[in-house]
Amino acid sequence: MRRIAIEPRPDWRRRAADCGFAFHTIDGAPYWDESAYYAFDLRQIEDDIEDPSAELHSMAMELAAEAAGSQELMERLAIPMAARDQVADSWRRRDPHLYGRIDLAYDGRGPAKLYELNYDTPTSLFEAAFFQWDWLERQRESGALPPDADQFNAIHEALVERFAEIGGRLPRPLFFAASQGSAEDQGTVDYLRDCAAQAGIESGTVAIEDIGLAADGRFTAGDDVVIASLFKLYPLEDLFADEFAQALPGSGMRLLEPAWKLLLSNKGVLPLLWERHRGHPNLLPAEFDDGAAPLPGGWVRKPLFSREGANIEMRFSDGRTLHQPGPYGGPAIRQALHALPEHGGAYPLIGSWVVGDRACGMGIREDDSPITRDTARFVPHVIVGEGRDRRGSRGRMVLEA
Repeated sequence: MRRIAIEPRPDWRRRAADCGFAFHTIDGAPYWDESAYYAFDLRQIEDDIEDPSAELHSMAMELAAEAAGSQELMERLAIPMAARDQVADSWRRRDPHLYGRIDLAYDGRGPAKLYELNYDTPTSLFEAAFFQWDWLERQRESGALPPDADQFNAIHEALVERFAEIGGRLPRPLFFAASQGSAEDQGTVDYLRDCAAQAGIESGTVAIEDIGLAADGRFTAGDDVVIASLFKLYPLEDLFADEFAQALPGSGMRLLEPAWKLLLSNKGVLPLLWERHRGHPNLLPAEFDDGAAPLPGGWVRKPLFSREGANIEMRFSDGRTLHQPGPYGGPAIRQALHALPEHGGAYPLIGSWVVGDRACGMGIREDDSPITRDTARFVPHVIVGEGRDRRGSRGRMVLEA
């Protein structure tokens, strides 16, 4: 695993605008960074990223099945009492799920280590699935990369296929929703809606803030159109904390991601996985932060429900600490410290994508801190050496306004 400098495409901003990538720069700072890329060989991808991601996903799904039927495990995961029946019911119905991101620390040598699962509202999807592949194609065409350079990236095709698989189980009309104040969330939703369209599924859009509740207990979009199915880029724990949550069971609205994803987009799965698979090469020792003696050799404290590195506390073996402030509180876990590799002051975190139940690609976010924050940059990657086409044909993408 090497970090290699490369000349950015001179027209990449125009290309980003043409593709609807409106959040390549956030608050004046670069988010998309193509001044470098990370290089892997095929063995590293297949043996150290793809296969472990598939195994970790299988272990997580087994845990979800166990937790959905256990009040004890729901208590340990801090699932709100009012949400537990909906979580259990959605699992019993096998409500379809779409995607998730597995965050891994990997230095190119030892086994990748699971940092956490982002299985409800994972970010960096468009840039991983589409724009880094666009970068690869054009850098090959220009000669900046060899013609056989490849990428672990079949995310786009997998999303279209997954929408085709689950489309018949989503009542119509289907709406896609995100906060109207987030360009990144809106861009991600637009991309997913386009993937659904490529699978033959018509849908509408609505801002989370504009969803209403009709007198008959059903949720509505503008002009009182009933929402039968809702993809929401909005955390399930926040949704269930809202005053409208009590109307969810009687509304008939199907959620994507489903309520049972609350079991997995939760740092509490880390100690539960460790308890069930102690010593697994891709897991780090982890425990609930309940007053037990701290893990030796350094640890990282994470609230069960937190995002983008907020409220993470890191303690190194020499006693040094690092803390990222944020709005999250409540119960937490401690995970054994396993620092990200450093490349000239940059710390890359691998996000391995699972669509349906298939490990199908990855993206890399890079920070100037060992804690990956919401200010991290997205840097593309390349498979070099024994590369081969891992994607197949790509469908044409047209982002709708």
